[in-house]
This record gives sequence, C-alpha cells and structure tokens, in this order.
Amino acid sequence: VIDHPKYQESKRIAIFLSMPDEVQTEEIIKDIFKQGKECFIPRYKPQSNHMDMLKLSSAEDISSLALTSWNILQPSDDDTAREEALAGGGLDLIFMPGLGFDKKGNRLGRGKGYYDTYLERCMKHPRGKPYTIALAFREQICESVPVTENDVPVDEILYEDC
Repeated sequence: VIDHPKYQESKRIAIFLSMPDEVQTEEIIKDIFKQGKECFIPRYKPQSNHMDMLKLSSAEDISSLALTSWNILQPSDDDTAREEALAGGGLDLIFMPGLGFDKKGNRLGRGKGYYDTYLERCMKHPRGKPYTIALAFREQICESVPVTENDVPVDEILYEDC
C-alpha cells in the first residue's frame, strides 16, 4: 500500500479504522503521519446512511476516540473541533473496507450505503471524487457481488498477490 503511486502522490487521505475481521490499517495510518500527509477517518451517524470524514491530529489521537455500539472507534458526536474533509480541501484518496468485491470494482459493504453516499457528496465538491482503493483479503474476491444503481464502484482493489 505505501509504495502505491496513488498513495505516494496523495496528501489528504481517508482511511477506516479496521475491525478485527478487516485488513488492519494501523501501520498505514502511522505512515500517513510519518510522511506528513493529512489523515481522515469515518464518523458514522446511526439510523442513517450519513458519514463524515474527520481529521485525525496524530496516530496517537486514535486512543482518544469513543467506541460505538458497533465496536468501531470514531470521534464522538459532540466532537465539533475536527475538520470535515469536504468542508475543507476535499480528499485525494479513500481507502475502503468491504465484505466482498468483484474484479469489476463492485463492492459489497455492510448494507447501509455510507461510502456510496459519501462519494456522491465528494462528486459535488470542487475537487471532485477522490481515487478509491479497497483493501481486501484474497478470499473476499468473488466472481460477482450484488449491486444497485446507488453503488459506486471502487477504482482499485488491493489484496495479497493481486
């Protein structure tokens, strides 16, 4: 991941904080800060499909985050001091999680549409849609995954030996 040309050229990067069954992102987050890039993480709004990407100040900042009912670390709802990526300079790159992917770039998420809705918002930002890379295990690559007209394909899927 850290040798990827899109990662190298990106300055503003959004990345998920991984759950135990996902590709682990901790080392990537540390590298984002080591290289002087800006790091944004999701804050999901329950009972909706709304998500914001909020700025982390450091890799250590993760330890100050609240644990949600889904066991995901994220900034709390009353945390209004953090920059939201689309309120500022937008994003260059988004690393995305998922349950399954096909080689056409279709992604099966957890069913709420958070990333698809966020990418629609990105398209309205002056900077436009950021490049999207899904981080996957080889076992998550399928012949096809179900999609709807609201699903936004990812630009690239990275997995072992891809």
